[in-house]
Amino acid sequence: MYEYAVAWEWFAFAARWFHVITAIAWIGSSFYFIALDLGLVKRPHLPVGAYGEEWQVHGGGFYHIQKYLVAPAQMPEHLTWFKFESYFTWLSGFLMLCIVYYGGADLFLIDHSVLPLAPWQAICLSLASLAIGWIVYDLLCKSPIGKNTWGLMAVLYVVLVLMAWGYTQIFTGRAAFLHLGAFTATIMSANVFMIIIPNQKIVVADLIAGRTPDPKYGMIAKQRSLHNNYLTLPVIFFMLSNHYPLAFGTQFNWVIAALVFLMGVTIRHWFNTTHARKGKPTWTWLVTVILFIIIIWLSTVPKVLTGETETVMTPIQQKFASNAHFGAAKAVVQTRCSMCHAAEPVYEGVNFTPKSVKLETDAQIALHAREIYIQAGLSHAMPPGNVTGISKEERRLITAWYESTISQ
Repeated sequence: MYEYAVAWEWFAFAARWFHVITAIAWIGSSFYFIALDLGLVKRPHLPVGAYGEEWQVHGGGFYHIQKYLVAPAQMPEHLTWFKFESYFTWLSGFLMLCIVYYGGADLFLIDHSVLPLAPWQAICLSLASLAIGWIVYDLLCKSPIGKNTWGLMAVLYVVLVLMAWGYTQIFTGRAAFLHLGAFTATIMSANVFMIIIPNQKIVVADLIAGRTPDPKYGMIAKQRSLHNNYLTLPVIFFMLSNHYPLAFGTQFNWVIAALVFLMGVTIRHWFNTTHARKGKPTWTWLVTVILFIIIIWLSTVPKVLTGETETVMTPIQQKFASNAHFGAAKAVVQTRCSMCHAAEPVYEGVNFTPKSVKLETDAQIALHAREIYIQAGLSHAMPPGNVTGISKEERRLITAWYESTISQ
């Protein structure tokens, strides 16, 4: 059991690291090309078919970039495709979803006070929401609504808000925010895989065959790229939100999510307008700050947190709570951990329960058995700096409790 827990933790760490690396590459290239596209300048000396150009300086050298709205007259010898960053970001993100939320469904995915689900039911709902989300989005884009870019984005915003509310009615607050990020990221990555790259390949094939490419493929791809541009910042917020229970652990978490999407729009609007040399709409920052203040208020003023109601223990929790070593481990946890991990923390400087993990009752301690084992048994990660003075013997008691329960 010791080897399994350690191997699983390192596997999860490797997957998370890979996800962060690919996400940086995807978001970085996306932001760069949006800025480049908006900063292009039309000049009379441009080649036939060229839309605009831009001179850039970086790394001690100068770059001269030209863009063709459809395609150049002749196919270049080499093309650099920007697609694998998107694909591997989604694949690694889905792997993380499987490791954390599907592998730990009882702990991280299901909140029995919200909706009592079996793990397989919660996982199926999760998978279905990602697939159905893309289908609905794609149909909207291809419908008459899709002909009006900003009208379409307004409809998509309503869909995202409905999904935010829906996820909070099914999963834990933490899982709801993570799924909202996964839902949005699935749309973004599918845009690249299903629309943008295939359309570009059609244009390339026409060039090779000597045909004149249809400009509609570029226009469709550009609309999807615009959506991706405005969705990027909210996705980053939701992927990081699991570290901040004040965002997901309130009864108004779905309203917070709706405001986060608006903040993504206001921030990107400033950058997009600035890159396009159409001025500096500083009002967007004022709106962003106001939205953020509202989010802070929503997260702290209402005191009713999701999952507060004590529920009947699951069979797994009962197994951990009935183990012969549970009493000793519980005494350690309540002595060394619960002063912070409580509904009303008493440790000086700790105003809110860290990551919303409460360790006051038998059910709560049993629910977080694996986390306690990893953080305070196998490693010395908790308490931070060992501020409560947990001893080696006490760590052994926690380890004995978890390992003996798992081996039963």
